[in-house]
Amino acid sequence: MTLTFDAAIEGDTIRCTIGTDRAMTAPVWCFSLMTVARVVSGGTFLRHLAGYNEVQLPDLEPGKPHEVVIAHLNPAYRIWNRAWLPLGSYLRTEGAEPVSLPALPGGVAPAQRRDLKPYDGLRLVPRPTDWVPVNGMLKAGTFMAEGEPLEAASALAERTGLGPLLGDTGVPLAVHLDPTQPPEGYLLEITPTGATISASARAGIFYAAVTLITLRQTHDGAIPCGVITDAPRFGWRGQHLDCSRHHVEPRTITRLMDLMALLKMNRFHWHFSDDEAFRLEVDCFPDLWQKTAYRGEGLPVPGVFGGGIRSGGSYTKAVAADLIAHGQEVGIEILPEVEIPAHAFAVNAVIPGLRDPEDTGTEVSIQGYPRNAMNPAMQATWDFLLPLTSEVAGMFPLGILHLGCDELAPGTWDGSPAADRLKAEHGLETRDDLQGWMMEKLAAHLAAQGIRPAAWEEAAKGNNGGLGHGALLFSWTGQGPGVAAARAGYDVVMCPAQHVYLDMAHTDDPGDWGAAWAARVDLAEVLNWSPVPEGAEDIAPRVAGVQATFWGEFTTEDRQIEALLAPRILGVATKAWDKADAMTGDELRQLALHYGPIFDAMNWDWHKGA
Repeated sequence: MTLTFDAAIEGDTIRCTIGTDRAMTAPVWCFSLMTVARVVSGGTFLRHLAGYNEVQLPDLEPGKPHEVVIAHLNPAYRIWNRAWLPLGSYLRTEGAEPVSLPALPGGVAPAQRRDLKPYDGLRLVPRPTDWVPVNGMLKAGTFMAEGEPLEAASALAERTGLGPLLGDTGVPLAVHLDPTQPPEGYLLEITPTGATISASARAGIFYAAVTLITLRQTHDGAIPCGVITDAPRFGWRGQHLDCSRHHVEPRTITRLMDLMALLKMNRFHWHFSDDEAFRLEVDCFPDLWQKTAYRGEGLPVPGVFGGGIRSGGSYTKAVAADLIAHGQEVGIEILPEVEIPAHAFAVNAVIPGLRDPEDTGTEVSIQGYPRNAMNPAMQATWDFLLPLTSEVAGMFPLGILHLGCDELAPGTWDGSPAADRLKAEHGLETRDDLQGWMMEKLAAHLAAQGIRPAAWEEAAKGNNGGLGHGALLFSWTGQGPGVAAARAGYDVVMCPAQHVYLDMAHTDDPGDWGAAWAARVDLAEVLNWSPVPEGAEDIAPRVAGVQATFWGEFTTEDRQIEALLAPRILGVATKAWDKADAMTGDELRQLALHYGPIFDAMNWDWHKGA
């Protein structure tokens, strides 16, 4: 059977055309949008779950394409670009296996590369703390040196198409241990005959080597001579990746870690738990990952977010161990996340007893999931969460577990008699109070095991002050919640959606790709903010760092991630490292073009028009 499918944006509607070379009796069109669809013409709406929709079509005749016009049920959901067209479309007919419709072109479209403009400064991102140039160039192919940090950097260079760094006939590279240097800092002296690294620890030696690898590439093998003094502004320089809505292959994750390492980023926030799946192997609840790993036709979670007939996967403990080891080799620690109490639709579907059976609430999450939170008044919730969080935290050497705690739907637990009794018992009035009580109890459980809790900004809510226990909070809706949390005694990581949510579209162009609910984030906008906001200088000691975030609602192939991250990840690395915080958008645009050959060497797609 040959099927055809096309779709186009027409104002606030989407005009779709479905064709077949064989007759089909009363097919049901299954597809996903960001949210619930409505049918304008050409079919009858049947049902939905979150953004997964089913539309009854009339009989299809061979060679006679059928037109269906749809729109978002909620008119506030504008159709911003191609990513908002139907994803994961397929047809179901009585008595036959479902068949996939051809996928629409996905991801950032190819763009014309801008002309490379000369950049007189050091072509290095992030910009070093200090650079004192002198006359001359070091023409270096490889360097002669020994030591594990340099060997790790050389392996990184080879994997990314930039190496090798080390060779038996290269120019001399000396390494001196200097206890006065910060742990991640270094002094790099470059002369026409060789280079010298001074550092106090492995990280500083590794980052100095990364600087040499980068300069060799961006300066075409003629590295400018001078002295670089360098150290990061923040200890937390992160990149988050949503692997729940789209199962990302381990090879893609290690490639991302390599890109992060070239930019001196050191934290990978691994988001494998959400409404759609829990993707990490755990011994305490095998059903959790075995029964939620895949979504699609006939499964607990249908083909939301482009899932189609069947999609997904899970990460074994062996894979997790490999990712941890790879990260440590390139100076990156992994932060795991378990979503609590909301974003738990898939978990609730396979783990019994997490909701009050007498709950009459009708709450719906912002993504359209009904009743997607677990209930802290149920003993089963604690029988589930305590061993789960202990096991997950114990897998990762970082010693921090992110507990989610974002986007609790309005009305959650309002219809639960058990929750009412728990609130009365502990003097709690609102759902935020109850959530805060729940998160504090869970944080205490982790803290007793030497695990530091972390969570999104909402975990500071509640009349008890929220999570507590020295938790690390991530401020995502903007910087205001981060400022408030810091003043309340929390350490915070700034990750404002308006600037560093890299799943946002680069532009307003309908031909672009990506989300748009927070902003359209061009390359310069990634720099258009300060991690310590003006007027809030008092919180500076509490700002632990900066992190970029990537959600996978629109991702159906790993490759689609790349041109959304690159080159904007250069700006994130700059914000996290540069103490001066003074790079302009124009400078970053010029430097991004000089990083084009690095992305190309990695075979990493990048937004060439950025």
